Amino acid sequence: MTSERVFVWTWLPGSDEPVVAGAVELRGDTMPFVYAASYRNRAEAISLYQPELPLQSGTMQPLPGLAIAGAIRDGIPDAWGRAVIDDRREPDEADLTELDYMLASGSNRFGAIDFQQSPTEYEPRESPATLAELQEASATLQAGGKLPAPLEDVLIRGTSIGGARPKATLLDDGVAYIAKFSSSSDSVFSVVNAEGTAMELARRAGIRTSMTEVLTVDSKDVLLVRRFDRDGRERKHVVSALTMSQRNEWSGTRASYPELLDTLRRHGSLTFEPGRELFERIAFNMAISNSDDHARNHAAFWDGTHLTLTPAYDLAPTTRSGDTATQAMAYGRSGEKRSNFAELVKASVIYGLSTAEARRIIDNIIETIRDHFDEAADLAQVPARDVDLLKNHLFLNPGVLHDYEP
Repeated sequence: MTSERVFVWTWLPGSDEPVVAGAVELRGDTMPFVYAASYRNRAEAISLYQPELPLQSGTMQPLPGLAIAGAIRDGIPDAWGRAVIDDRREPDEADLTELDYMLASGSNRFGAIDFQQSPTEYEPRESPATLAELQEASATLQAGGKLPAPLEDVLIRGTSIGGARPKATLLDDGVAYIAKFSSSSDSVFSVVNAEGTAMELARRAGIRTSMTEVLTVDSKDVLLVRRFDRDGRERKHVVSALTMSQRNEWSGTRASYPELLDTLRRHGSLTFEPGRELFERIAFNMAISNSDDHARNHAAFWDGTHLTLTPAYDLAPTTRSGDTATQAMAYGRSGEKRSNFAELVKASVIYGLSTAEARRIIDNIIETIRDHFDEAADLAQVPARDVDLLKNHLFLNPGVLHDYEP
């Protein structure tokens, strides 16, 4: 494709139609952005994300260490989506640029932006498909098979969102979902069922989450996650914690919860205090052995002025070999990462909590998992072979309870 300029379109708050916001260009190793004058002159215009793309004239370079503004990068497909797009390429074709991936992927992407070749005509790249078709296409690709043209197009259009695991976007009766499929690497336990269990338990513990449901399609389970960045035809602006950290993919491994908290407090409204909610999510991730709680798996709504946390998502248990584990992001200001409730309580003051308040949050999570695991696992259709592993090793692993008395 060798695109050198892509136009960025966006949905303004309260609107169900996109407008062109500006353009991003490929200039050597960086991709600067410029707002369109027509966009800046709109009374209702908002910045795509004020800390890095303030609403002003002139070309804006990415922040130091970045090749492209994070708010734009959030809308580009990563591991799984790129694998689907790359499958269509011939072996002798040149590697695609970031701008090529923008235009090759579908339009129903993360947040409230899309990428187009034209600054005046918006043409959505969408291919409606059934869940069965998406499941078939995902399984075929993972097995190394060649996708027939119709399924190839369907899967490409549905993989405009990020993540490493197989997934696709889906619209059912006007409601937007992300469909998460089983992966060929799921050899230890069924990840989609385990995540469905975790999401149900999180809701029962009072944690705000996206609504989920596990369905069986062609004898395989699929996790449907209702999208929090959609409200009918309206799209909501969202930025990832990686963008909020102002880091790239590599340095993003050094992002931390206190850093995320500071950003949320700095750019949140006066009535928004995210400390307790963020603490709850850290504790719950520990409780379910989710050590993949990296900066891409947290996000906030952006209304043009303020940030507010989105519902929790990607609450998925990960494999562990024993009782010792660490979180992907540090929860203490000195780099503490150990997955242990007693250690987390020591950091509670960072989140504006007393020791007693922190313990009440953790105790509620423990009680919810112990009292409702069986019901949640039934709802998520956890295979019988996985129940013991989840219940007695991944959920409330002894390591997370060490030195902590509920």
